Amino acid sequence: METVRVGVVGLGYLGRRHLEQWKNVPRARLTAVFDVDPRRVHEAAKEIQVFGATSYAELLSLCDAVDIVTPTSTHFTLAEQAIQNHKHVFLEKPVTETSDQARYLEKLALEARVTVQAGHIERFNPAFRAALPYIHQPMFIEVHRLAGFTPRGTDVPVVSDLMVHDIDLALCIIGSNIRRIHAGGAAVVTPRIDICNARLEFENGATVNLTASRISAKSMRKMRIFQPGAYISIDFLNKETEVIEISDVADYPNPPDGLLIEPGEGLPARLIRYQKLEVSESNALQDELSAFVASVLDGRPPEVNLYDGRRALEVAENILEKMHFSAHLKE
Repeated sequence: METVRVGVVGLGYLGRRHLEQWKNVPRARLTAVFDVDPRRVHEAAKEIQVFGATSYAELLSLCDAVDIVTPTSTHFTLAEQAIQNHKHVFLEKPVTETSDQARYLEKLALEARVTVQAGHIERFNPAFRAALPYIHQPMFIEVHRLAGFTPRGTDVPVVSDLMVHDIDLALCIIGSNIRRIHAGGAAVVTPRIDICNARLEFENGATVNLTASRISAKSMRKMRIFQPGAYISIDFLNKETEVIEISDVADYPNPPDGLLIEPGEGLPARLIRYQKLEVSESNALQDELSAFVASVLDGRPPEVNLYDGRRALEVAENILEKMHFSAHLKE
C-alpha cells in the first residue's frame, strides 16, 4: 500500500479543518466523507470534489483509514465499527467518553492489528517541539488554557475538552505516576464543569497546576516549566518558546553572554542566560495527520497512541471525581 485512502466522518467545525489539511498530507488520498447531516455531506463533497457517502458503512467500504471528528459521545461506537472492519483510526480527543471504553478499543485494535492514533494535537505544536530538547526533570509546571465560550465541545466537561491536552503533555514530559490529585471547579454556562483548577502531585516529587476555562474573556494557552537550572515558557497559541538557564560560571571557560550574579557569602557566581527559541511555522494538524499516515504505511507505533489517550482520560475522570467528592462534602 503506497498511499492510504482516508475517509473523514464528522463535518462540523473541526471536521472541516481536518478536510483542509488532508490535501496537504503526503501519501494520503482523501476518498470519502460522511456526516449525519446530508447537507454537510453534499456541501463538502461539492467543495473539495470527494465522494459523499450516504452511510458510515459505505464510507468504511471505500477507505483504509478513518478520521473520526464527531462528538465525543459517538467516538466509541464509530471507532469500534472501524476497527472491527480492520480500518486504521485517527480518533480525536477525548478518545472516548470513558477510560473503560478506551481500554476495550485498545484490546480490539491489538487483535485487529490496526493503528489507532489519539488526536492530542499539542504534542505536534511547534512551540512544544522546540522546547522538548530543553526539558529535563521538570519539578513544577503551571498551565493556563483559557478560551471564550462556544457551543462546540460542551457535550463534555472542560476537563475532558480542554484540560485533557495539558494532562497528556504533563504525563508525557514528567514520566512518573500521579500520587495525589486536588481539584475544584464550577458549572457556569452549561450543566457541565466550565472552569476547573487541578493540582497533580507525582510520585517523583513533581507538581503540576492546571487551569482550564471555556468562559474566559481572552484566549490563553501557556505552559511554564521549572526544573533544576532552568525555566521554560511555552506559548502554544502564539507559538513562542523562551528558555532561561542558570548555571555556574565555572562551567564555562569563556562564559557566553548573559546576566552574571554574585550571590556572595562564598557562593559561586551564577550565569543567567535567556534565549528565545526558533520555532518552525509548521501546521500542527497537518503534522499530526502526516504522522498518522506514516505510522500506517511504515508500521511504526503512533506518536500518540490509544494508551496515551486513555491515560489522559483516566486522569480527567479522577479530577472530575475529586470535584464531585468535594461538592458532596460541602452539602
